[in-house]
Amino acid sequence: MSADSAPSVPTPHAATPLANQLLIALPSLQDGNFARSVALICQHDDDGAMGIVVNRASEYTLGEVLGQMGVDGGAPEMRGQVVLAGGPVHPERGFVLHDGGLRWDSTLQIAESLFLTTSRDILESMAQGDGPPQAIVALGCAGWGAGQLEQELTENDWLTAPADAELLFSLPLDHRWEAAAGRIGVDFAHLADYAGHA
Repeated sequence: MSADSAPSVPTPHAATPLANQLLIALPSLQDGNFARSVALICQHDDDGAMGIVVNRASEYTLGEVLGQMGVDGGAPEMRGQVVLAGGPVHPERGFVLHDGGLRWDSTLQIAESLFLTTSRDILESMAQGDGPPQAIVALGCAGWGAGQLEQELTENDWLTAPADAELLFSLPLDHRWEAAAGRIGVDFAHLADYAGHA
């Protein structure tokens, strides 16, 4: 998030079944941006899809990002939180996945208690100790053009699973890929490094 202008959140459209779903990269997916990744789909409609990779650390802590924005304050634990590498699109922009409602300027509701905010005010609230109860901050996002994600799903690049708060906010990053697959009964340790095509 730059201090001078916050990115805008896409205008909400009618949600499809992929919104609030986790995309779990199959072992065969070798794309450097997405190998062994888990992405939360925040929005999906006829124009395409947008999501946040939720299991990759960036090189920054939240304290460093807040410092670059000139935002002071915040508990040491919060400032030490790792900022995620949310995807290859707009890597200079900040995205906050959180619970706690629609209190901030530029917020998209993903599910009943899950939101995505891109405005600076949520980080200021977090630094003042008045942020959402649970939040993760990411730099960048992932995007798919119209029909692209559907095509990738038919090509066996991804599995899908329902999102849940424990995986998004509590599990260690290096456990999320296998844990997300486990939510739908898939054990990658027993899956070959390639996907079969019928």
